[in-house]
Amino acid sequence: MDWIFQTDGSFSYVFLRFGLALTFFAHSSQQALGWHGGKGWKDQLTNWQQKYHVPLTLGFLVRPAAFFLAGFIASALCLGHWSNGFFLAQRHGRGSGIEYTLALLLMTLAVLVGGAGALSIDGLISR
Repeated sequence: MDWIFQTDGSFSYVFLRFGLALTFFAHSSQQALGWHGGKGWKDQLTNWQQKYHVPLTLGFLVRPAAFFLAGFIASALCLGHWSNGFFLAQRHGRGSGIEYTLALLLMTLAVLVGGAGALSIDGLISR
């Protein structure tokens, strides 16, 4: 159980953690609240805020949160973007490729392997 909280004092994971939290918050608020031209799904917002944003932002239970985010984004990559090729921007209106979702997947895997890093609740617990 200690491996869940174990992390080193690297600040690189802080940047990854906050970058991912901001990205997933912005995207989910678009989907859940209709911000920035999104459709708005109230139930989806509640689910994503509880499972993803708070743990990553505060550095608490980062590995489990990153595990579930990696699974979620891998599903989105395979089911929603794979057939559109690699590049995010498409000329022919086919939808976005895997470029962006692949970057998010790799970042979540880095946090899953490396932990929360410095300035995290996980780091405080593991000491």
